Amino acid sequence: MCVAYAIIFFTAYAFYAGGSRGVKAFWGRILKPAVTAFGTQSSCAAIPANMEACDEIGIPEDICDIVLPLGAAMHMDGSVLSSIVKTAFLFGIFGMPFTGVDVYARAIAVSILSAFVLSGAPGGGMVGEMLIVSLFGFPQEAFPIIVTIGCLVDPMATCLNSSGDTVASMLISRMVEGKDWMDKKPARKADPEKAALAARIGGCRCGEDGSEK
Repeated sequence: MCVAYAIIFFTAYAFYAGGSRGVKAFWGRILKPAVTAFGTQSSCAAIPANMEACDEIGIPEDICDIVLPLGAAMHMDGSVLSSIVKTAFLFGIFGMPFTGVDVYARAIAVSILSAFVLSGAPGGGMVGEMLIVSLFGFPQEAFPIIVTIGCLVDPMATCLNSSGDTVASMLISRMVEGKDWMDKKPARKADPEKAALAARIGGCRCGEDGSEK
């Protein structure tokens, strides 16, 4: 589901931001941030790689310096998708009907809330899983089940979260700088010290080389 979401919607966002050129630029430079986020399970740890990708795409410095730290803590589309899957799975395990507008509305609301709990830290989703279990009134036995599911889906969810920060920066560049923002690519290089500072603002302590400490 995360792969399908990324292919369909990230491509659509990149196309809106920069046309076919934007799609090519995004998919040509997103591999390093995506792999970093997948391996570390931390959106904050992927900020330096995201900044490098934004620099290569041509996103203005003032935009990515704001969007990436904020996105590491607030842009959690992958976590929301995984929370919905976890909730639906628990409903099935304990024989509870996952039907009705009220159930869907509560599941969406709880998924959005749980996605923001310690979102930038590796394993932070475990706190969100506790929130799901408590708010829906599942028995205590549900917690180890949902934690196991989280270990399986969180790497891909984090990858989606972090990659979405880059395409969000492209969208904001399109809105702020206009349709031809890619033609205004500044002649600059990503600053490792600034990337590390942005990562700390986002919630993790990284060295100048981008490694998490």
